[in-house]
Amino acid sequence: MERRSFIKGGALGAAGALAAPSIARAQETFSWRMTTTWPPQQPFYQVGPGSAEDIAQKIEEMSGGRITIQVFAAGEMIPAFEGFDAASQGIIEMNHGVAYYWAGKHPATQYFGTVPFGMSFQGQNAWYYHGGGLELWNELYDQFNLVAMPCGNTGVQMTGWFREPIETLDDFNGLKMRIPGLAGKVYASLGVSVVLLPGGEIFPALERGVVDAAEWVGPYQDRRLGLHNAAKNYYTTGWHEPSTTSELVINKEAYNQLPDDLKAIVLAAARSANVTSHTWSEANNSEALTDLVQNEGVNAQPLPDDVVRGLRTATDEVLADLAEQDPFTKKVHESYMAFKKRHDAWAELSEAVFLSIN
Repeated sequence: MERRSFIKGGALGAAGALAAPSIARAQETFSWRMTTTWPPQQPFYQVGPGSAEDIAQKIEEMSGGRITIQVFAAGEMIPAFEGFDAASQGIIEMNHGVAYYWAGKHPATQYFGTVPFGMSFQGQNAWYYHGGGLELWNELYDQFNLVAMPCGNTGVQMTGWFREPIETLDDFNGLKMRIPGLAGKVYASLGVSVVLLPGGEIFPALERGVVDAAEWVGPYQDRRLGLHNAAKNYYTTGWHEPSTTSELVINKEAYNQLPDDLKAIVLAAARSANVTSHTWSEANNSEALTDLVQNEGVNAQPLPDDVVRGLRTATDEVLADLAEQDPFTKKVHESYMAFKKRHDAWAELSEAVFLSIN
């Protein structure tokens, strides 16, 4: 009996020794910093449902305070477009932005923001989560010492604000326009001088004529920046950004230090924000557009059909050329387009049919 007691005690002691590091690991706390590319108090992106600050709050709540995240808007800690490098280098742990801002790092980054004439919110997220898109995203970002994930989506965006009407494709030639991502390359192929500006600098540039046109997001966000006070021609089709994804990037070493349950919490918070932000946009854009048209004298209309056809032709050429410039970009391009083809076949028989009769 004494021998059994000794063995039992030894076993319990060993189990306790094995459990102790796990318990200590579970109680470990982390204090992180997140920078963003967005102006302070910017709804959707910086504050409010599905925003950077909302993600930080949700992570802290779900983790019981084991992760706390201090969020810095653009310019509060570093300039708007330096968060990617800061997270890559471990200066900060996280950055909230859009992948197309990092086209200078690698051309394939742009596919993880949005693709002109690409997929809807439904299709793009299906590609991320179930079509290999997220795996490709992280394969690319591994070279930058980053872990990436979707954390927001605007849905269809407006084409933008123009000081002068757009009636033909030739009207783009010679324009100066604030426009990021692959759409910027399409416009450049048509003679547009493309300018990349953070959100907080768009209105003064458009107002002073530094740019002739600019796009930001959609009616609610654009009204808040006051873009309707600088230009009155507001076009739509969503061709350039049919579904624009916000990204959360995390320094890889910092992420790997998290126990599995905290990693799961970060992933869950990002996925939640991806859905919440999109529904927030859908809930707020209609009222804002009505106000802009009825009370602010905005001329909101679709681009002419022949202009859209010309933009589609230019887009096909730009994407084909881009895919041939780099093997990994080609890999991402082919994955995206193959998934889009499959998803389009379903969407045309489901959502498109429903919309046509509704």
